[in-house]
Amino acid sequence: MNANKMLWEKGDFTRLAETMRESGAALVAKLGITPGLNVLDLGCGDGTTALPAARLGANVQGVDIASNLVAAGNARVQAEGLTNITFREGDAIDLHDIADETFDLVVSVFGAMFAPKPFDVAREMFRVTRDGGRIVMGNWIPGDPTLVAQILKVSSAYTPAPPEGFISPMLWGVEDSVKERFVAAGALEENISFSRETFTFEAPYSAATFLDTFRNYYGPTMNAFEAAQKNGTEADLKRELEVLFESHNQSTDKNKTSIPATFLKVTVLR
Repeated sequence: MNANKMLWEKGDFTRLAETMRESGAALVAKLGITPGLNVLDLGCGDGTTALPAARLGANVQGVDIASNLVAAGNARVQAEGLTNITFREGDAIDLHDIADETFDLVVSVFGAMFAPKPFDVAREMFRVTRDGGRIVMGNWIPGDPTLVAQILKVSSAYTPAPPEGFISPMLWGVEDSVKERFVAAGALEENISFSRETFTFEAPYSAATFLDTFRNYYGPTMNAFEAAQKNGTEADLKRELEVLFESHNQSTDKNKTSIPATFLKVTVLR
């Protein structure tokens, strides 16, 4: 069984994605999408960025490794009556059924960064982008003081050491690593650019309930709590994360959550 597939099918990321809709649409709105543009959303989840792109008139293909998220995305498409977008299962490290230079824009926001074999991911993203097209990634940044990087940092202290040869997905948030991967895939270094931007999680419930969403539905956090439970450190992990979530919540209403998180936006011109 594919370990990455197991991880993202383990919980129900749609519960977390519901808090990401507004920022996902705002990110897409700045990509200059025009009707008829051919877009691939890689690691698309249930469509946080794919659906906004389709609403702007792009022809969108969403690809995700998790079958439950693909099903959820297709259900959202059907509910909206969109005919210019489809979701299907696929692996970011091997898009063998997609021809070279198929897409004008390849997008992956907190998606392909979690696939193993990052050089293969960069190669495939670059390969399926047409000459003159773009790749845009949103990647969490290692050591960043904002929420998601800190969740992953705290959680890693409670989980077993990764297997030999494991490459941290957080290296997609390091500019030199990103350059190395895309240059190896064929990109010119001067065509790779970066900016730091903000993604805000918005939820109509408290920060404590938001933590429960991560604990119950987000694969990496679920794994951390399972490991901590076995080690007798579950209460410590919960306490650390409670402090983290409460301290980052910027909502003035204690029954709502608004937490910004910084990410690295990567743009690669083909």
